[in-house]
Amino acid sequence: MLKASWGGGGRGMRVVMSEAQLKELLPLARREAQAAFGNDEVYLEKLVAHARHVEVQLLGDHHGTLVHLFERDCTVQRRNQKVVERAPAVFLTASQREELCAAALAIGRAAHYHNAGTVEFLQDADSGRFYFIEVNPRIQVEHTVTECATGIDLVKAQIASPTASHRLARERRAGQADIRISAHALQCRITSEDPENNFIPDYGKIAAYRSPAGFGIRWMPAPPTPARSSRAPTTRCWSR
Repeated sequence: MLKASWGGGGRGMRVVMSEAQLKELLPLARREAQAAFGNDEVYLEKLVAHARHVEVQLLGDHHGTLVHLFERDCTVQRRNQKVVERAPAVFLTASQREELCAAALAIGRAAHYHNAGTVEFLQDADSGRFYFIEVNPRIQVEHTVTECATGIDLVKAQIASPTASHRLARERRAGQADIRISAHALQCRITSEDPENNFIPDYGKIAAYRSPAGFGIRWMPAPPTPARSSRAPTTRCWSR
């Protein structure tokens, strides 16, 4: 698998099945990466053909406290971009969940990580093995499914973490053992595309609009514009 070093979202990504294909696809991937990210650097990664995309939410302060808030399943994608995210990942066994979260914590501790961040993995659906992809050192769009599933406000915790001694231990719950999954949450990204023009991102005037509402619904409106992704609006649903 060829991937761009300086960005994601499927840009600069190509599946390579042979040495001949590498020679053919490398210039295409580099040109696409250069156009999207201003840098044409790419790298090779093991291809996991039947993969599930699973990521672990980390939260750390400046005083050595680092915890995980379990995982999110981001397997449903289109053009290598996330479309549906859910928490928890229902296909994981208890031992797999423990292994995955322990690996994410080990990476975070090795990097002396603090604040909110996500450690992303691919799981081979055939063998069950996990493969590290990357760390996103920021709040991600899909963080809200973790908030709904655990009841922890990640944005609030990230803002508070540098300002008080052992804040994570004192703020909400005592520690890792007290962070639990108490609900199931699902996020769907709504797209605006032109089906008559190869489904390219599209925008226009909205003549009628009614947002979802009710218990268990969390809505983040963000109308698409020429300068914004067509996947901007998101809807999240959760239940206990």
